[in-house]
Amino acid sequence: MTTEDDPRTPYVANAQPHPWRRYVALGDSFTEGIGDPEPDSPGGHRGWADRVAEVLSQQVDDFAYANLAVRGKLIAQIVADQLEQALELKPDLITFCAGGNDVIRPGTDPDEIARQFEDAVIRLGSSGATIVAFTGIDTNFTPVFRPFRGKIAIYNENLRAIADRYDCIVADQWALKEIQDPRFFDDDRLHLNSLGHHEVARMVLRALNVPNDLQPMQPDPLPRRTWRAARAHDLVWAREHLVPWVLRRLRHQSSGDNITAKRPSPLPMTLAPGRNDDAPLPTAAADDTAPARDDRA
Repeated sequence: MTTEDDPRTPYVANAQPHPWRRYVALGDSFTEGIGDPEPDSPGGHRGWADRVAEVLSQQVDDFAYANLAVRGKLIAQIVADQLEQALELKPDLITFCAGGNDVIRPGTDPDEIARQFEDAVIRLGSSGATIVAFTGIDTNFTPVFRPFRGKIAIYNENLRAIADRYDCIVADQWALKEIQDPRFFDDDRLHLNSLGHHEVARMVLRALNVPNDLQPMQPDPLPRRTWRAARAHDLVWAREHLVPWVLRRLRHQSSGDNITAKRPSPLPMTLAPGRNDDAPLPTAAADDTAPARDDRA
């Protein structure tokens, strides 16, 4: 029983070590870790899934982790390219985040995307593994992708219903208000930066009910910009990031073409020398038009 003299954290820590020994992550750029560069990590990116695996690996023996995610992939591609491979690895923990790239495409139906997600969950569930499903972020804070907020909300409600039917754990990004802030996004305004990936890792560990020492990150204050300076910044962003993204859509290309999974086999986690997740990470300041996680390329 909780009393005023007995405050609880957002979750009650497990009395015993967590039960997982083999973790496989499926998805797109969000799960691959784009926006969180680290030269010593496989593929040159770290990301929230690596961060979660690092914590899990420190608490049990014989822990192994594979990450099959590839940037730019639609849900049908993730299912076709990653699902059977994941099952062959015999995981006991699976994180499955897919559909975000589909939802932000004009003319797509969030109910149909959710049906594909459910079919995949049924197949993944046959393994007996614990499955973690992700809702999309609330894009109300970003003018660029605010028009997709309704579709994301519909998709999220479908995902919550699916998770309830098949006993999945929900990693609720819609409720993760900390990352609804441009300072938690990379310069491309599409992907989370190191701060954002760190906060998602903390959220996933809370959902798994795994105690950890990861501390909240404090971003730098937003810089003061004149209207003219802000618009000049917007033009640079459009030229360097928006136009290439649009051109790839028109050419039916993907940023993940010719990219392979960064950790195709379950391997032990090794920490980079001198890493300290309790210290604030540097982040480039951004203006108030940065989009949310589900708006990735």
